[in-house]
Amino acid sequence: MDIVEKRIRISGVDPLSLLGINDSNLQIISDRFDANIIVRGDSITIKGEEDETARVEKVFKELMYVLDKTGVLRTDDVVTVVELVSGEGESARAGEEGSRDTVVLSARNDLIKPKTPGQRQFVRSVQKNDVVFVIGPAGTGKTYLAVAMAVAALRNREVQKIVLTRPAVEAGESLGFLPGDLKEKVIPYLRPLYDALDDMLPQDKLKLYVEKNVIEIAPLAYMRGRTLGNAFVILDEAQNASAMQMKMFLTRLGVNSKAIVTGDITQIDLPQKSLSGLVEIQKVLKGVEGVSFVYLEKTDVVRHKLVKDIIDAYEKYNSWDGKD
Repeated sequence: MDIVEKRIRISGVDPLSLLGINDSNLQIISDRFDANIIVRGDSITIKGEEDETARVEKVFKELMYVLDKTGVLRTDDVVTVVELVSGEGESARAGEEGSRDTVVLSARNDLIKPKTPGQRQFVRSVQKNDVVFVIGPAGTGKTYLAVAMAVAALRNREVQKIVLTRPAVEAGESLGFLPGDLKEKVIPYLRPLYDALDDMLPQDKLKLYVEKNVIEIAPLAYMRGRTLGNAFVILDEAQNASAMQMKMFLTRLGVNSKAIVTGDITQIDLPQKSLSGLVEIQKVLKGVEGVSFVYLEKTDVVRHKLVKDIIDAYEKYNSWDGKD
């Protein structure tokens, strides 16, 4: 394999914090990868085989992002990023499925990555397919992980924008009786998407992205008549989308776009549950190449341990026939 050379500029972060006291962080990286790393001033030069050089470049870029986001770079952060990136290379060399089994993204003081077998399958499916449906109970990280993958794709310049949408279903409340204009009325429905983004992006960058429409968060009805190209599109709470809305959403996809559709078919708020587009689409798109369905279970719940018990209790209650 040809030897290549890449140069990275240390920008926006303190070089000492990035490299570590006495170059301790640099040493961790050098020990793990077979590449020559030279630091001069604010420039890092990496020389080695193409794949290995690309992985070292990715490590430094991820670490600079973590440092910029959190203001601190711990030894554990460096080791985690190095293991995740080097693991990608090892999996690829071994010919394993899902060679990129992780999402390397900073969320406050942590790194986002799949924590359960179901979540890992979810990430692999998104990497291999352009349209992925992920269905599962509350607390399985469907929305959070989907948004993390979208932000990672934007950061890696795989797409030019992110579109996040939800059906504004009136779950026991009429929109007409809520105060404010239409935008103010639908904000509560979109709040979980804002919360996830707020966890993953600096406030100023998120605000800029929203202002420039690089990140768009809107009710599902706003998607009609559009073509979404070079975009990472997420339809959240899709169990509350009608069959017609589901078809409308899926036919918005343009060139170089990915779509993730998340939902919980046990929490349908539509007047007639049989009309849920998420229920119907499992039959409509069954076996279509490029489309994947991932089903998360209560074992994939990553919230408070009581959430699993609550889901169990509801399952038992709903299956009870009234006989002791």
